[in-house]
Amino acid sequence: MYRALRTFLLPGARCWDADSERSYQDLFERLDTNKDGKVDVAELRAGLKAMGIFRLGAAQKIVSSGDQNKDGCLDFNEFSKYLKDHEKKLRLTFKSLDRNNDGRIDALEIQQSLAELGIDISQENAQKILQSPNCCISLKTDHEKGKCVCGAAVLDIGDSLAIPDEFTEEEKSSGRWWKHLVAGAAAGAVSRTGTAPLDRMKVFMQVHSSKSNRISLVGGFRQMIVEGGLGSLWRGNGINVLKIAPETAIKFMAYEQYKKLLSSKGEKIQTHQRFLAGSLAGATAQTAIYPMEVLKTRLTLRKTGQYSGMFDCAKKILKNEGVKAFYKGYVPNLVGIIPYAGIDLAVYESLKGAWLSYHPKDSANPGVMVLVGCGTVSSTCGQLASYPLALVRTRMQAQASLDASVQTSMTGLIKKILAKDGFLGLYRGILPNFMKVIPAVSISYVVYEYMKTGLGIS
Repeated sequence: MYRALRTFLLPGARCWDADSERSYQDLFERLDTNKDGKVDVAELRAGLKAMGIFRLGAAQKIVSSGDQNKDGCLDFNEFSKYLKDHEKKLRLTFKSLDRNNDGRIDALEIQQSLAELGIDISQENAQKILQSPNCCISLKTDHEKGKCVCGAAVLDIGDSLAIPDEFTEEEKSSGRWWKHLVAGAAAGAVSRTGTAPLDRMKVFMQVHSSKSNRISLVGGFRQMIVEGGLGSLWRGNGINVLKIAPETAIKFMAYEQYKKLLSSKGEKIQTHQRFLAGSLAGATAQTAIYPMEVLKTRLTLRKTGQYSGMFDCAKKILKNEGVKAFYKGYVPNLVGIIPYAGIDLAVYESLKGAWLSYHPKDSANPGVMVLVGCGTVSSTCGQLASYPLALVRTRMQAQASLDASVQTSMTGLIKKILAKDGFLGLYRGILPNFMKVIPAVSISYVVYEYMKTGLGIS
């Protein structure tokens, strides 16, 4: 579409100065047929038709994208901003496709780029794409659709509150999406098992540590090993791994449904819509699997001989405390999704945008390592913001097993912690929690890449 506008302005030109204000003005004046200083949908549609290009809804989408004051038209400032933004995207896409940096895209480069996205085409078809009048637009669209955000599927740091990954329509129709989910689940299982001792230490410190009973990292590990042996460091890991599959599946399906409800058909989902859909999907998944969260906390904190396994634990909780016990701490857990998901998404998009602005000539796609780095930092920031609620949730889940006579509400527990330990009391166990981030991300990434190879994901 953008190339068509350029051709309409300078039909014989081989290059175009995107920063030339005069070029923008000339194009704007050609499209503004009634000379009212604005280009509406009808004028833009007529201009596209004059170029021999007509795609249903294209003019409306362009106006909607650039119309900042929502008056249904584009004035010159809105028009020029739209062109500048899209010119930058086209340059980035061209640079990523131009692998030998010779300033031209040949059929082999098109073939290689599409192969990386899992689309195999012949040399002949690649040449046809290259000779197409809308080659630049076609390549841009295919390249952008092929990018799968390497985020939540790879980065499993123990808490599954992040917004789910986006899958392209091509991945959904080809069935590759489930392979990504399987690879992500396997990566999460290995990662959680590898960092389970640090996770148990976090929960142990959240529940038992206080000003009057300080627990150090070394002292805590020594205490757990003396009580239950080396194997006790992995208590609660079994159910922590087991809940990955149902939680991932429910979150993915719910996310797709919420996206359909919140966004208009055929339009790209906006960041705020993605945040809302992701938060609702996370809440839905957590509601469904929350009893497993309670079991995980109880099994993690259990003493030797207290439970013979997860089924015995569930049976004893049901018998002694009733069904409601399986949803203790549910409210702070649900509330914690909002700051975690919001900050995670905001920081991730900001870091990715900053990288692209500082490396505009390198690639339209930041690459896996950059995305993993952005995801690691954003997840850490999200955890830092939601950690007090996670601590309160864990304390509420463990209350009955510690003292059945004391059952405190969320606000009551927060007040009690602040009065007894101060503000830092809400961050007990944050050290082992942060210590596991780098090994968890490293293990997840390596296993995910091996799983992708094994499942045939290019």
